[in-house]
Amino acid sequence: MDVAAAAALGTGIAVGLAALGGAVGNGLVTGKTVESIARQPELRGNLLTTMFISVGLIEAIPIIAVVIAFMLFGKL
Repeated sequence: MDVAAAAALGTGIAVGLAALGGAVGNGLVTGKTVESIARQPELRGNLLTTMFISVGLIEAIPIIAVVIAFMLFGKL
């Protein structure tokens, strides 16, 4: 296997796993927020604010993984 092919495969796996982790994290956060709003509707505003901040932080990880993967792939 060529080095460039191995790097492309590694880049794809890293980005795919980062996306999978982000999707699972977003699903858990959103699901728990919906459960919390169903239990205490009066806290909807606070819960949604916290959820959006959490989702933003969770989404930062796959974006950083993509940037690092392409930077490393570009070095070959």
